[in-house]
Amino acid sequence: MIPFLGPFDPFPAVESARDDMGGLLAVGGDLGPARLLDAYRHGIFPWGTVETQPLWYSPDPRMVLFPDEFRLSRSLQKTLRAQHFEVRFDSNFAGVMAGCAETPRPGQDGTWITPDMLNAYIRLHELGWAHSVETYVEGDLAGGLYGLAIGRMFYGESMFSRRSDASKVAFAHLIRYLSANQFEMIDCQMRTEHLASLGGREIPRATFLARLMALTAASSSRTAWSAENIDLNW
Repeated sequence: MIPFLGPFDPFPAVESARDDMGGLLAVGGDLGPARLLDAYRHGIFPWGTVETQPLWYSPDPRMVLFPDEFRLSRSLQKTLRAQHFEVRFDSNFAGVMAGCAETPRPGQDGTWITPDMLNAYIRLHELGWAHSVETYVEGDLAGGLYGLAIGRMFYGESMFSRRSDASKVAFAHLIRYLSANQFEMIDCQMRTEHLASLGGREIPRATFLARLMALTAASSSRTAWSAENIDLNW
């Protein structure tokens, strides 16, 4: 039986997550900053709701991407060099989340980014924990991604594109930023072929958690990100 969390209940051990349900660990609780940060520090993330109650997951294995294993394809490199997109960091976090929510996903009926989820992550952005990378064409938002940064760990949440390669360009800039700032691992949560094509791979949850604990313990500043001092020579 999946545990139901009250307002002050701690998360159960991740080892109790249901492999037959995609790593579902618990239901309920809240989406306040303290609960969300505690979840991410322990390898747990919210994904969807049931009757307004958040669902919490910790799958095994875990999809991750190490920045030095990022695969920059020749076609993407050509796009980056052409500079068709303007890239910004943390300039339209809510717009990126809205774009992700509006994007249809194969095998998903609707979006897991509910108004409560949107407000919760906007609050984390205001507190300096959540960040976005955006791509623009002639001033219009063309794509982007968002996630959380704790210590030297980045948790990728979602991405979207309104133009070809828009999210990939944002991801390439994210990789350069993370590498320049000594981030060592990106949590991609669950496997997709798209993430695998970029260099993502699955590792055992126990290995993921061991790395996670070390990386989240590192000190880091919670300030707005920017493209300054990043090597953008593609």
